[in-house]
Amino acid sequence: MKQELVDRIKNDPDFHHLVSVRSKFAWTLTIVMLVIYFGFVLTIAFDPSILGTPLSAGAVTTVGIPVGVGVILSAFILTGVYVRRANGEFDELTRRIKNKAKGE
Repeated sequence: MKQELVDRIKNDPDFHHLVSVRSKFAWTLTIVMLVIYFGFVLTIAFDPSILGTPLSAGAVTTVGIPVGVGVILSAFILTGVYVRRANGEFDELTRRIKNKAKGE
């Protein structure tokens, strides 16, 4: 019975759609985060003077501080974007797949 259920789910077009859409979305967010992170790291490596520039004349805080905080916040924001979509669209597709597999 269990293998039959697994086969039914694997052959469901909604399951294929869910896997495809969720994977593309996850990879897109991953690439965005990697570009942000490595952009920050490469800027530090190859032109640290950009991030070492004071925010204003005589200021102790440099441009790198808010940019670094932005890198950290971007991770939280991208996680929130994923969770919001997962709780909406992805959960609905999963519920539909489960109901079809149960025969409802």
